[in-house]
Amino acid sequence: MQKQSVRVQKSVARLVVLASGDGSNLQALLDACAAGGLPACVAGVVSNHAGAFALVRAARLGVPTAVVSWKAWQAHGGDRSGYDGSVAEAVQALQPDLVVLAGWMLVLGPRFLDQFPGRVLNLHPALPGAFAGTHAIERAWQAGRAGHIRQTGVMVHHVVPEIDAGPVVHCEAIDLRDGESLEELTVRVHAVEHRVLVAAVGDVLGAFRAPSLG
Repeated sequence: MQKQSVRVQKSVARLVVLASGDGSNLQALLDACAAGGLPACVAGVVSNHAGAFALVRAARLGVPTAVVSWKAWQAHGGDRSGYDGSVAEAVQALQPDLVVLAGWMLVLGPRFLDQFPGRVLNLHPALPGAFAGTHAIERAWQAGRAGHIRQTGVMVHHVVPEIDAGPVVHCEAIDLRDGESLEELTVRVHAVEHRVLVAAVGDVLGAFRAPSLG
């Protein structure tokens, strides 16, 4: 893993999670923090969709939330760079040590990334170099059915402007099974996502722990 600029100075690191949908990976982080598996707390959740169940998961535990709607931003004539800046403001207000994209379905450009250099992780349901972008599980399943691949996987990587191309923190391969439905594969991938995400966040926090964390 390339050396990044994370420097955690507090006993408990502040995670800000960006999520667009159900938030099962957010839940994995919340559970790991509560159980002491991560030296961290989820300090806030930001979504681009007001109906995201991830916001409900956060609110149930008293975790602050914010919604920055891309559709609303577009409706008012805003451009993508301005939107990224607005998301950055919402995240910055939550004072993150580490930003985690866990089911965040929008690409974030330099206007956002420059505010958190080396401190943004993304979870992607594919192996490095394979199936970048959306619908990765479905595309891997289709490729498996066609006999082109025998494995897919899950990775967590540092975010760079190129889609799903940053330095990999943690990844795990998943064997494809003959006759498996897309729904069955999706369930298996999500189970691995939860484990890999928690491990990757732990790796990053551990690698850049300050002496004050003990």
